[in-house]
Amino acid sequence: MRQGLLSLVILICGAASALAADNSRVIIISMDGLPAYLLNDPNAVLPNVRALAAKGVVAEGMTVSNPSVTWPNHTSIVTGVRPMKHGVLFNGVLEKRGLGLPVKVDPAKEKSELVHAVTLYDVLHEAGISTGGINWPCTRNSGTLDIDFPDVPDSLTHSTPSFLDELKAQGILPDENRNNWGKLSAPARDYVWTQAACHAIRQHQTRYLLVHLLNIDGSHHRYGPQTPGGYSAVAYADACVGEIVRAVKEAGLEDETTFMIVSDHGFITIPKTIQPNVVFRKAGLLTVEGNSVATARVHAVPEGGIAMVYLTVPDTAEADRQKVIELFSQHEGIAAVVEPKDFAKYGLPQPDEYEAMADLILSAKDGYAFNGTATGDDAIVASTTTLGTHGFLSDNPKMNAVFIAAGRGVHPGAKLGQIENIDIAPTAAKLLNVPFKTADGRVLEEIFAEGARPSKE
Repeated sequence: MRQGLLSLVILICGAASALAADNSRVIIISMDGLPAYLLNDPNAVLPNVRALAAKGVVAEGMTVSNPSVTWPNHTSIVTGVRPMKHGVLFNGVLEKRGLGLPVKVDPAKEKSELVHAVTLYDVLHEAGISTGGINWPCTRNSGTLDIDFPDVPDSLTHSTPSFLDELKAQGILPDENRNNWGKLSAPARDYVWTQAACHAIRQHQTRYLLVHLLNIDGSHHRYGPQTPGGYSAVAYADACVGEIVRAVKEAGLEDETTFMIVSDHGFITIPKTIQPNVVFRKAGLLTVEGNSVATARVHAVPEGGIAMVYLTVPDTAEADRQKVIELFSQHEGIAAVVEPKDFAKYGLPQPDEYEAMADLILSAKDGYAFNGTATGDDAIVASTTTLGTHGFLSDNPKMNAVFIAAGRGVHPGAKLGQIENIDIAPTAAKLLNVPFKTADGRVLEEIFAEGARPSKE
């Protein structure tokens, strides 16, 4: 798979190198967990984001990929294809451990193990355009990011060593913080990532820079959206955006730069939590030892508003499938039990074509979400430590994400309706004058200013 992707990148880049000589730049800032509906919420403090929106374009909404969680959607943003093609279904790689055993998700994986499609940064790197990723998911050991500070476990271990040394020299990441990285608060990590992005802009003038801010997501999970804690996180993330915009201006790069402010999904308040593995345990479909699932003919992996259900024993799979449908088709909080015949319309692969894909999907109603607990007697409990979540199917409008573009080549006030996040990569490629023909998304031609429109190659 990796050799085939490399050959495709080289083929694409043969036509790209001649177009890479200009100084155009694209900076994509992902504000993880910022719902589109907050842009119009007067209680959301977003002066820097709204200033970019006022001088650029704003999508009415951006449809996200399924599952509507972080790593799959950040991968759609840089590949221009949905998970059925790029293969990222979780914040990690799902591993099947054997017949009758529970599955697990392992986040400690290489980019080559996670992403099965060509990324825009692959193409840009081969074309000689500088690339950088700051806390961007699924980039570990990519080989095509000149600066990589990835969103993975042990991220500092897998970051570009020379870049970390520069951050230390600048006082951005002193040894104390470097040695205690995992203990830093979410705002403290967002601060470091913001300053790292500013350093990449000032010192490296990186032409395609991906920045992922995470504190909004954590706060919305803990407190729920449109709460004091959530609003505080939004305000801080907006200040981080302001720092990055200021770095571009101070570096004298404003006229060359296009900003894209995006998010990966929306958010929903969840007073109640569904525990499908408790239901499966009580139906004799799995067993537990202590607090862990020991054996499982049927095992549910929660992804917020959906749960991915795996049938692990082929000899009983059909009977187990019908049992799951029977147990949940009329269950409280369940909007639908989605079967493989409907996976394609959600941009998801078939389980017989992609091993990591679930056999069924449980979809929750608004106000409900899933967890992975298999102990206890209650199928539904009051939400406690997680009061908001995402992961709902993308046709739920509350999952709509943010898209704003401003700067070089963007026509202020251009009308932009509902778009998809797979449109971002081909549009960024157009702004950088590099062909990107593997994307399924479209170039957002309506955003381009007359006289500043990238050439049509």
